[in-house]
Amino acid sequence: MSYLAVCAIAALCAVTAWAITLHLRMRKLDARVVEAESRHREFIEQVEHGGLVRRKIEAQLLEKQQRLDRLAHHDQLTGLPNRLFLSAHLPAAIEEARRKKAALAVLFIDLDRFKHVNDTHGHETGDKLLQAVSQRIKDAVRNEDIVVRMGGDEFVVVLNIVRSSNQVQETASRITSALAVPLEIDGKPLVTTASVGVSMFPRDGEDVGALLRHSDTAMYQAKDRGRNNFQVFSPVMDRKLKERVAIETSLRAALESQTQLDVHYQPLIDLETRRVVTLEALVRWKHPIEGYVAPLRFIPVAEETGLIAALGDFVIKRVIDDMVQWRKAGHSVLVPVAINVSPGQLARCDLRQRIAELTQANALSPAMLQIELTEGAMFDQVEPRHGSNASEAGVDAINDLRALGVRIAIDDFGTGYSSLSYLKRWRVDYLKIDRSFIRDLVTDSNDHAIVGAIIAMAQHLKIRVIAEGVEGWSQLETLRKLGCRYAQGYLFAEPVPANKCRDFLNGRPLGLNDLDTDLLKVVSA
Repeated sequence: MSYLAVCAIAALCAVTAWAITLHLRMRKLDARVVEAESRHREFIEQVEHGGLVRRKIEAQLLEKQQRLDRLAHHDQLTGLPNRLFLSAHLPAAIEEARRKKAALAVLFIDLDRFKHVNDTHGHETGDKLLQAVSQRIKDAVRNEDIVVRMGGDEFVVVLNIVRSSNQVQETASRITSALAVPLEIDGKPLVTTASVGVSMFPRDGEDVGALLRHSDTAMYQAKDRGRNNFQVFSPVMDRKLKERVAIETSLRAALESQTQLDVHYQPLIDLETRRVVTLEALVRWKHPIEGYVAPLRFIPVAEETGLIAALGDFVIKRVIDDMVQWRKAGHSVLVPVAINVSPGQLARCDLRQRIAELTQANALSPAMLQIELTEGAMFDQVEPRHGSNASEAGVDAINDLRALGVRIAIDDFGTGYSSLSYLKRWRVDYLKIDRSFIRDLVTDSNDHAIVGAIIAMAQHLKIRVIAEGVEGWSQLETLRKLGCRYAQGYLFAEPVPANKCRDFLNGRPLGLNDLDTDLLKVVSA
């Protein structure tokens, strides 16, 4: 007998451990309604099996989702939460602090000279160091605080619900102290320190962007203050940051137009003959609105932003042009010109090739140029590099300049790393004693002893010594007694533009008409 259709299921399905009972109501072709009952064990088994499969699939999907979520929100090297996690967590933490009317702190941590570790010992050692550092930072904070690796050697710590600024400063101090303790990586002791910047909610900002930006600003202030310390954000720092940005923007425009930049020259004097033996080229920037900008304001910005290479090249070209103009003006006796070179310029530019091209094109001898490098720049060249010839490349760059005929001077001697290995590896022509030792030379016995030791050492090594920043006769007389033959400073002449250098180029003793002639005779005797 055939059926037209199943019309409806009249009752619920009663499930037991052995079977399932289906109550069906069906309408036949003759319109009669009949009821039927069916028990199907196979259906039970399918339902049970299907449920297990479904639950297993759901568990696998959940596990996979959690794994993907962890991969997306955690750093693979250290296992710490990452930047993406921070962007999701910090807004909620701020809202909780706002609701509880409590404070919250953001600590921006940057390891000091971590690139040096990578270059010297290799990236594998660097990775192990980062893992050890991560653990030390975690150990220095509470369980409820969040430690995030932002990338590279940068970390962020979020201190949730803090009661006072003292609590935050104690934590920052604990982190810097913990990181300063030497670590042993692959049997080798490594020392890494950190610069930490601190910002607090709501005092220093009420959103993620402001808190991160201000803690980053404070961290750079810690760098500027010698590293291995922490600094708490203040509005003064913000003003300095905005000034730096403004200087960078204006300096880029100045380098493009080159109408605001100039080079002035200050003589270095032979104390015995009073003749000028060298001119130091000093870059000057005359801003169209602010006037002359002090080098201490724009040189560090140029170094940080990479503009120092373009600025250094401008100075070299201008010096060559000025020397050509002096020659055309009839000054047959030209003294060498000293040019300051930064580590970035030495690393990025082929100075030998550039100097060779410019001097050859203008029929000048490379021996008319002197390169001045700070102790820090020399240290960067001396230090060995892991797995590369970076150090040898630095040695070669300076040796190539010497082979070309260019003289080498160490500027600001005594204020850098005090690594004397470069004096052994290279034949240095001059040491310039930093002005900080000359300023109190007459009244400070320590400065007197340091200057005397530098002069004595240089004499044994047959290196000439120049005293910078000489401004008084008493300084000059003391230097003469210590055996220093060359000096530079406002006592003799201030830096002047190229068109006012005539008296420096004629080979005659420098006219010092305004000075004490009796003492001058004593000094030059």
